[in-house]
Amino acid sequence: MPDMTEEPERPALYREPRQARSAATLARVLRAAEEIASSSGLEEMTITGVAAHAGVSVGTIYRRFEDKEQLITALTERMLERREEYMAEQLGSAEPSLSGVMDAYAHGLLQSFADNSSLFPELLRARGTKSLDRGARTITEIHRLLLEAAAPYTDEIRRSHPRAALDTAARAVLGACFHNSVRPDPATGEAARHRYADELSDMAIAYLLTPDRRRRTAHT
Repeated sequence: MPDMTEEPERPALYREPRQARSAATLARVLRAAEEIASSSGLEEMTITGVAAHAGVSVGTIYRRFEDKEQLITALTERMLERREEYMAEQLGSAEPSLSGVMDAYAHGLLQSFADNSSLFPELLRARGTKSLDRGARTITEIHRLLLEAAAPYTDEIRRSHPRAALDTAARAVLGACFHNSVRPDPATGEAARHRYADELSDMAIAYLLTPDRRRRTAHT
């Protein structure tokens, strides 16, 4: 099983702004692109439409992006960076215990996937391998944040290999959260998401605090 801490190669991105004013303009353009894509879909998003929505000229966008594909790349990058920042905040403020960390992880992930839930899967489908590679970097970073937050409490884990067990629990919760975002009947609404995140966290903690079944069998 591949290690989730292995970092994929970074793809080449658009031209980064060097001045604060340019950075503000870029943020406005990306916000406009996200709003249009979220409401109308990527197919309906055009450079002209984004420029009008952002209140900038078409030329301003083309000075930063070669084409619509590169704009979508930047939009994907922006959304994934926000997920990383949000998860860092959630895990950084988690209750100081193993269960507190897993609660923060499950609730944070489910909420981050709920944001722009319809747009995010569309971005992954539209961008194929490149987007999946960038998504893998975000998964790697979130996994690192989880390991860092859980490090003081690994002695609570009763599995034979605590780090591997955390990896398994992290994968299970992440997969469940992503699946919820793409299924036709997701857990929607604050109460339903909160309940589902609680169940995912309880499942992870139950696994981490249960000795290996095969080890128990070997000792009987």
